[in-house]
Amino acid sequence: MRTEGLSLQKDPTRGGLANTVNEFSEKSKVGILLKEDSIPIPEGVRSACNILGIDPLEIGNEGKVILGVVKEKADDVLTVLKKHPLGKHAAIIGEVTDRSPVSSWTLQLVVNASCVNH
Repeated sequence: MRTEGLSLQKDPTRGGLANTVNEFSEKSKVGILLKEDSIPIPEGVRSACNILGIDPLEIGNEGKVILGVVKEKADDVLTVLKKHPLGKHAAIIGEVTDRSPVSSWTLQLVVNASCVNH
């Protein structure tokens, strides 16, 4: 099945989601807002990271893909991904912003605070 709207794609094996989003932001010259409660991190991974003092957004994720999709096609792409067994946990985790500084991303935390990464 073919779905249009894909603008960027990368596997987060090296540097995890944080590095991937930073690359997207730098190369596209936009800001990116990630929503913590939308990022599908299994509870076991979250717990292990807490015990080890590791940020789950900064560890490698083999077998995953991060996609940049135009907003108007995001739901269509998500529907296609979820039809495949490996895409059952696919999610829309953020959005492009025009916030300055360029080449940065912000994580909107569940407690309704923000953490800016440059």
